Amino acid sequence: MGGFALAAAAAGVAGCGSAAVADLPPVAQPRVSPPASRTPAGRVVRLGPPAAALVPGRTTGPGGAPEGLAFDPASGLLAVGVRDPAQLVLVDGASGRVARRVGLPGAARDLAVQGGDVLVPAERAGRLLRVRARDGRVTGDLRLGGRPHDVVGGALAGSAFVTDGAGSAVAVVRGDRRERSIAVGAQPTGLAPVSPGRLAVVSGRERLVDLVEVATGRRLGRADAGVGPTHAVAHDRWLWVTDTAGDALLVFRTRPALELVRRVHLPGGPYGIALDTEKLRLWITLTATNEVVELPAHGRPHELRRLPTVPQPDGLAVDPVTHRVFVASRRDGTLQLLDPPPLG
Repeated sequence: MGGFALAAAAAGVAGCGSAAVADLPPVAQPRVSPPASRTPAGRVVRLGPPAAALVPGRTTGPGGAPEGLAFDPASGLLAVGVRDPAQLVLVDGASGRVARRVGLPGAARDLAVQGGDVLVPAERAGRLLRVRARDGRVTGDLRLGGRPHDVVGGALAGSAFVTDGAGSAVAVVRGDRRERSIAVGAQPTGLAPVSPGRLAVVSGRERLVDLVEVATGRRLGRADAGVGPTHAVAHDRWLWVTDTAGDALLVFRTRPALELVRRVHLPGGPYGIALDTEKLRLWITLTATNEVVELPAHGRPHELRRLPTVPQPDGLAVDPVTHRVFVASRRDGTLQLLDPPPLG
């Protein structure tokens, strides 16, 4: 199906922002996983108790309900955001052992790494923390307000970008201050630096993706993004968006203009997405089937293989040096370390 036909079909669902935001369905959420029926590939380590044990007001072990993941190649540490209690857990990427735990003022759903620091949007606290990966020291704590949700660096040297999950803006942060905001669609859920100076923003409520010039805030392009988009990654001229509600991976071309060119059917509720920048591979979690799928990262991605995961695999990250894949189970408080065998 060509890009024009795909865009027209998506417009019938999302309306490209034409409907009043209040009339739109809520942001897509990860599918609820069934009970595990297969042994997860690789090795599984425990970070905390299962979600069923996390009863409010009752003391439990730390590390429950891990979700956001980000890998720091400089230190070899995996940063994990856990929800109960709210913590940043730093895990040795080679051994899987917990190196340290850092208390947070609120839980983080997404994380990013920038220059050896972990960027932590404490959603319910309305704050963005900067934590040095190698020793867990909090080096920055900025009050943003709203509901900081996703965060990235890389689109503009020295700056970070944070979505307001309750509004229609992306905050531009430099150092310890908020410089300005960029207007986008309602309830942005995903960010991806497309190239130096350009940023793709997935707005989950309006089912849109915006391409913006970060220096000016000018919108360079806008396209419909399926039934229920959540997350995105980008490389070269390609942008990939998980359409969680639509069981699909959406492929956009970003040059010379933003254009939806392909829809790859991925049954299982694709949710978390990570890019292996060295091997040019996409890894995507399928929460409805407890699987992770591998695809080539280009304009015609296709499924290479599926591997069984821990239950409720909401969090995902890749070590670009060793190509190890990390998957977090929000349900049972575990972390999966997966070293994919050679294909073929």
